[in-house]
Amino acid sequence: MTDTLWLLCAALLMLLATCWLALSLQSHWRQAFARTDATPATKRLRVAGWTALLLSALCCLKADHPSMAVLVWFTLFSAAAMTTSMLLSYRPLWLRLVCPPLLRLS
Repeated sequence: MTDTLWLLCAALLMLLATCWLALSLQSHWRQAFARTDATPATKRLRVAGWTALLLSALCCLKADHPSMAVLVWFTLFSAAAMTTSMLLSYRPLWLRLVCPPLLRLS
């Protein structure tokens, strides 16, 4: 795989990680799933979020040497966190798209 594809995978995983970690909080879950009575599977969402963060770091390490990979990983983290916060502010229902049914069950 080329470096570009590794970085795209890292960016996608980072965005998923921040969305899942945000959805693991009760207040953000209520924003995204306002009309359902389901409670979030917080442990599953957190494990999935932390796993995606780790996989994102590994993808960055595969694409670049370690000193550059850390810089890229932190940059991706801040961009994904801002994107997730904007989604929560303006279109919280869109976060339903990144939450598979397995992570919705408590």
